[in-house]
Amino acid sequence: MAGPRADEDVAPWVAGLGLPGLVDIHLHFLPESVQRKVWAFFDRAAREYGTQWPVQYRLPEEERLAILRRLNVITFAPLVYPHKPGMASWLNDWVIEFAARTPGAVPTATLYPEPSVVSYVDNALRRGARCVKVHVQVGAFDPRSPLLDKAWGLIADAGVPAVVHCGHGPLRGEFTGLNVFAEVLARHPRLVAVLAHGGMPELDVALDLAERYPNVHLDTAMVGVAFNNSAALLPSDWVPRLAAGLGERIVLGTDFPSIPHRYAEQLAVIAGWAEADERLGQPFLRAVLHDNPLRLLGSQPSS
Repeated sequence: MAGPRADEDVAPWVAGLGLPGLVDIHLHFLPESVQRKVWAFFDRAAREYGTQWPVQYRLPEEERLAILRRLNVITFAPLVYPHKPGMASWLNDWVIEFAARTPGAVPTATLYPEPSVVSYVDNALRRGARCVKVHVQVGAFDPRSPLLDKAWGLIADAGVPAVVHCGHGPLRGEFTGLNVFAEVLARHPRLVAVLAHGGMPELDVALDLAERYPNVHLDTAMVGVAFNNSAALLPSDWVPRLAAGLGERIVLGTDFPSIPHRYAEQLAVIAGWAEADERLGQPFLRAVLHDNPLRLLGSQPSS
């Protein structure tokens, strides 16, 4: 089943798959002051990344939520992340309150290596956080820090997925790389980890980790889209490995709203994988776009 060509095609395409809607485990809503700074950073992308980054959904919060409704995104994880100490706790408060007032949003949390991290992660989990965002690349911290060890343990014990941006993309950092995060997994093998952006650019290593650890997943955010030529990063055996059993570890993520392409493009890429192997097809699409991420986030009603 060919993927949608434009955003207005998404809702009928999803209905044609027999799904009630999409479940997106990797998108962002942030306090307005933080969101403005994120967009200002992308406005400097030519200097920061060496290429322009045209933000596609630079709109007020209510308009972004309306777009998700039109796309029939029925459940989503609004991810927040700090870039320095002292931010994570108040971001957790903000996003838990955001989720409480926003149909479809699940409460999430984030962390940073600091003395208070165990306390505020425990508090967020007790308040119902169902996903934790860990941004190694932006935070520029070592995920192996002793300050984080008990926090990782809390998350693993709770069975809550941690969406971890630990890959080198879009810029290599001192502590990025899947070999670094693999040490966290070795210490906490029960951790439900979602490798953000499929662990790009090390997609083959990400699949290896998923084969080694039964709770490791990959999200699709920006994987295979034209903007970053990431289709060229896909291992030659990407589709066969998904068809051989790793398809259940792939979950929809889009990085909305600050993506440089339309939402529909990510879905079309995933549909292309499904078409490339007869073992995948529509069952794979239904799993990636709904069943797999819903299983991780929990099946409570989304509205």
